[in-house]
Amino acid sequence: MISLIIGMVVSFIVTIVGTPLLIRLVHKLNYGQYIRQDGPKSHQVKRGTPIMGGVVINLAIVLGWASSAIYRYCSRGDAPSWSAMLVLFAMLSMGLLGFIDDFAKVRKKQNLGLSVGAKFAGQFVLATIYALLSLMVPTKSGFPSAQAGIAFIEKPFLSFDFAGRLLAAVLFVLWVNLLMTAWSNAVNLTDGLDGLAAGSSMIAFVGYGLIAFWESYHIKGGDHIGYSYAVSDPLDLSIIAVCAAVACFGFLWYNTNPASIFMGDTGSLSLGGLFAALSIATHTEVLAVIIGGLFVIETLSDVIQVGFFKMTHKRVFKMAPIHHHFELKGWHESKVVVRFWMIELLLVLVGLVIFYGDWVARSGLIG
Repeated sequence: MISLIIGMVVSFIVTIVGTPLLIRLVHKLNYGQYIRQDGPKSHQVKRGTPIMGGVVINLAIVLGWASSAIYRYCSRGDAPSWSAMLVLFAMLSMGLLGFIDDFAKVRKKQNLGLSVGAKFAGQFVLATIYALLSLMVPTKSGFPSAQAGIAFIEKPFLSFDFAGRLLAAVLFVLWVNLLMTAWSNAVNLTDGLDGLAAGSSMIAFVGYGLIAFWESYHIKGGDHIGYSYAVSDPLDLSIIAVCAAVACFGFLWYNTNPASIFMGDTGSLSLGGLFAALSIATHTEVLAVIIGGLFVIETLSDVIQVGFFKMTHKRVFKMAPIHHHFELKGWHESKVVVRFWMIELLLVLVGLVIFYGDWVARSGLIG
């Protein structure tokens, strides 16, 4: 518990202190946001707002976890886990891609940075590296961190020995690519209003912090016998999730309407990558659809809008993603954000109830 508190405190201090320093630096470099011309007219006043706030969010998460790891090493001799470093690699690598995209926007002086093809190519390469590392790197528990995620894929092919395992590994890499690309882009789409992505991510990561902490507590207590969530180093994963939640909380101080800084793709892609990696590491990839339900809704609204328009040349929503639809209906930006936070909170609570019910059923405590 002390290690969790240390991580939270450090992440909060780094975000609260570091964000205004970054705002001054970005102002000095004149790295401001360029607003899409076809968006809500009320957004034009946001032109020039500093971007790349995700740099501080990523730094706060890393330093928060690192401080906790140092405490655990000094007090108990626990070495940092590879599981944690793999999850952080997923976050930082996607954040680097987002930083390149943000920098391209600044250089081009427009709202479009990397091309769609270049962004997808970058996500494919980084997700593949993360998946391969997950298959190869051992953890404290002695097996690769991907064992939980690959188990259900590998099982049907075990009788084929090497060929079956190779096929399972290929399928796992493709599965990770799908998750990393989907979630990083989903959070990116949600980042369209002041505080929307940061607040929603904060709520989602609180959910994952509780899930990983629960797994850590019960595995430590021996309740994992016969339980299918073969999670490596869940305490480290819990600390990272909580640090991410606190970093988003601190960032909201500067990101709520009217925002003093935007997280940019540096933040949204990294948070999406972290969310995907936590779902893989905790073996809750399917449950993540509910825990990150708001991101799913935002993505589906965009897919529906584009698909329906291509087929009929008509629009389902006034504008996609769906948060812009409600803005154009006359809702104030803050009202949209707070109500969407409430939706995400409800979805996380539903996800936690499902997780607990599944844990109870699989642990043989009922039935």
